[in-house]
Amino acid sequence: MILMSNIKAVALDIDGVLTDGTFYWDLKGEELKKFSFSDVMGISLGRKAGLVFALISGEDNNLVNRFAEKMGIVDIYAGSKDKAADLRSFAAKYGFTMSQICFMGDDVNDLAALALAGLSAAPANAHDKVKQKVMLITKRSGGQGAVRELIDLILTDTGGE
Repeated sequence: MILMSNIKAVALDIDGVLTDGTFYWDLKGEELKKFSFSDVMGISLGRKAGLVFALISGEDNNLVNRFAEKMGIVDIYAGSKDKAADLRSFAAKYGFTMSQICFMGDDVNDLAALALAGLSAAPANAHDKVKQKVMLITKRSGGQGAVRELIDLILTDTGGE
């Protein structure tokens, strides 16, 4: 049984979780990504309810920092080569146990961090190897409200919503 009432923090991958995993290049070579306002609202509600958020991404670009700034997320692990180590660092910073942290990822580079988290989650369109290992698969896909769905479930179970 998943005890979502234990969850105090949520760490998120970006590409494939907060986005649909695609990107665009404009004519100047700038990378563009699409985020969902549903997920933005979910993070906002989660923060208001006291959840602590981190972004753990293999990407290291201005879009990661810009999203974090917009959402008031101060714990950013961009360019991560070891998401499990970064998840441990995040936990240590706040004194959380792994059972108090949810990690949502979508691809094989997220598996080690997902294995550590007290609640592991993936969007509906995650890689099959990920979906086989996680505790929770959202009905929504990455970039299409999967994070909001996860946050709503956590807040409903903890009485925060």
